[in-house]
Amino acid sequence: MRSLRSRLFRLVVKYWMSPKFNAHTTIQEQRRALEGFAGLSILPAGTRVQPVKIGTLSAEWISVGDNPEQRAVLYVHGGAYNIGSLNTHRDIAARIAKASKMKTLSIDYRLAPEHDHPAAVEDVVSAYRWLLENGYSPRNIVIAGDSAGGGLAVAALVSLRDAGEQLPAAAVCMSPWTDLEGTGESITSLAHKDPFLTSDWLGVMAKNYVADDDPRSPLISPIYADLHGLPPILIQVGADEILLSDSTRLEKRGRQAGVDVTLDIWANMWHVWHLFAGQMPEAKRAINEVGKFIREHVSQSNAVDHNREARDV
Repeated sequence: MRSLRSRLFRLVVKYWMSPKFNAHTTIQEQRRALEGFAGLSILPAGTRVQPVKIGTLSAEWISVGDNPEQRAVLYVHGGAYNIGSLNTHRDIAARIAKASKMKTLSIDYRLAPEHDHPAAVEDVVSAYRWLLENGYSPRNIVIAGDSAGGGLAVAALVSLRDAGEQLPAAAVCMSPWTDLEGTGESITSLAHKDPFLTSDWLGVMAKNYVADDDPRSPLISPIYADLHGLPPILIQVGADEILLSDSTRLEKRGRQAGVDVTLDIWANMWHVWHLFAGQMPEAKRAINEVGKFIREHVSQSNAVDHNREARDV
């Protein structure tokens, strides 16, 4: 049963947030609006934030409580490739740190339209390699992201695999945007139910990011990527969002490629409802499930390596 708070925040999203993100509002206005919403969030008690530079890329370590030093969640924020920042998604990154009992490294990747594809993918890959260079084992890293960040997480995995690099223990995609061509069935079938996203708005955001590239490029729209060899992936998506098909098709592609994919479709939820984890029980439960998935797969990855080392002795 839906909580009373979820009913309330659905109205907030539909009548207060959604009108500020449309095809006719400038990118700068949308960025300011999202920053304004972020100012209403309250970080979990005990959150610590440490700014860091990864080359020219701004990033920050976020920890809550005691987190193992050499375990990390690389967090990639959403915002349709055009908006969003360390500030706008600090709360969700902190809550994932708390739920997973691991530090998060949140990155301020380059945004469109100033920087189109492949800038964002390159920045995520650079951040992962920076973790490896600083002593983090792949088995102790998970890549997670919401919306565009979820698509970038998968694109980064494909790019790293193709480069012959060791992949992280797992990945988490929350309401991922994986088809920038907008061909999913839910784009039209759920348009009347989605309180937040519109196809017109997504079309403008996609055009800014794709520019002169092919929207079906695997690193732009991962539903067209060869997913063989990728680590376990958790996908969480709302049943009422127009990007539902992006998640169901990603799961299908993953399973066809032999990837361990878990798809959780949340009834009555909208795009990245996780952002309300401080106020809404459904969002808190979703984040807790993300944390559980991360802990289990990092532990399993370490156990597999330990058993392999024991056999080699």
